[in-house]
Amino acid sequence: MPLYEHVYLARQDLSPQQVEELTTQFKGVIEQNGGKIAKEEYWGVKSLTYRIKKNRKAHMTLFNLDAPPAAINEIERQERLNEDVLRYLTVRVEEHEEGPSAMMRKADRDRDERGDRGDRGDRGDRGDRGDRPRRRDDEGADSATEE
Repeated sequence: MPLYEHVYLARQDLSPQQVEELTTQFKGVIEQNGGKIAKEEYWGVKSLTYRIKKNRKAHMTLFNLDAPPAAINEIERQERLNEDVLRYLTVRVEEHEEGPSAMMRKADRDRDERGDRGDRGDRGDRGDRGDRPRRRDDEGADSATEE
């Protein structure tokens, strides 16, 4: 059977329990049509780049599927009919990635890189600045205060 990665976005105002129910429903559709779910990842509520049906955020869930094309057609049909699903995308892949997806790795990487200085890192000494000559407008300001 072909391998797929499937992501769907659910409305931001749904509770995590409702998103879990949607996920269970979609998993059931895949299994009824002879497919298998290799991996399921809930990415959480993420900001969208642009509004989709007046939503600025969405619950995102990824499935790695091993399913026949008929199962993919059925899950996409169910998602089109469901008002809670904003968007979905299914991509056929040669093989599934092992371990966490790129979205999950990104969250870990961001936490590790920041450290205690935020995203700037440690700048160290700015040796290129050295002693600076006074600027003209600084000289004029000093003479005005001396009078």
